[in-house]
Amino acid sequence: MIRRKDGIHVEAGGSLGTVVADARSAVGDVNVVSHAHADHTFRRTPPTVCCSATTAALVEARTGARFAFTDSVPGIELLPAGHVVGSRAALVADETSDRSVLYTGDFSTRDRLYLSGFDPVPADVLVMETTYGDPAYRFPEQSALEGEIRDWLSDHDEPLFLFGYSLGRAQKLQKLARQATNRPLVASDAIREVDDAIEAATGVTFDADPFDASDLAGDEIVFLPSNQARSDWVDDLVERVGGLKVGFSGWAVDESFRYRGGYDRTFPLSDHCDFDELLAVVEAVDPETVYTHHGFDESFAAALQKRGYEARPLLRDQTALSEFS
Repeated sequence: MIRRKDGIHVEAGGSLGTVVADARSAVGDVNVVSHAHADHTFRRTPPTVCCSATTAALVEARTGARFAFTDSVPGIELLPAGHVVGSRAALVADETSDRSVLYTGDFSTRDRLYLSGFDPVPADVLVMETTYGDPAYRFPEQSALEGEIRDWLSDHDEPLFLFGYSLGRAQKLQKLARQATNRPLVASDAIREVDDAIEAATGVTFDADPFDASDLAGDEIVFLPSNQARSDWVDDLVERVGGLKVGFSGWAVDESFRYRGGYDRTFPLSDHCDFDELLAVVEAVDPETVYTHHGFDESFAAALQKRGYEARPLLRDQTALSEFS
């Protein structure tokens, strides 16, 4: 039995009992954290968490929370999910139904700079995030997109303000900017804290210096978290130094993303799968049943049904296919 409540609950039975994945407060017999983004981590940490060592280190760096963790639980196999550094999918042995359940968490099948993409494995049940599960969201081929970003960065000598999640895109943007130019790179404290944690856990290095809004020389490339894009102080600073704001997200496929963020330029650089990649994962896993959640969960489930799959959006508090209308 699979339920979406606070996190995803899998009644696996046997020695596993209830497996709870990516909850904020709910606690199961086994508690899985797929990655260190805030919306997938605990507000109140259970005694032991099943996650990668890198995820544990990143959670501590971002929130100060320290907890016991293990990356080895009998009946659960953690698989690199390709979303951010340390992210993991979980293959769960459901002893109640004698079936395997693959919980993806957030994931991407693309190889991106220092991060390898998710390699799907067969499972009887697939529980997958479908953030971009609509045919409108198809991203450019990765190497071509990265080349376009590098070319744009090298063609502009204004102060550039690049916006991406503090964990994930901000690091990839630093790598792309360094490949494109020798200009000074500066990053906010939140991004540099993540940089430091990734460096300590993986050996991947970043060379952005601290960001000081009062001391810009005018040739810097500045990395800031996405949630600061519409801050008044950012707009005032960009105007004062004659800079450009650049946004990076899969949502940039939609032109409205540019205006919502007040960006001068946008690129559809994402740490998720696009529509076609989601379909390819389902085909590779070849499950009997697919549960979708987040984003375009209903429309993607409908697209799978048209292709002959037993698929439903996993709505909050529903537990079985018979409960779907």
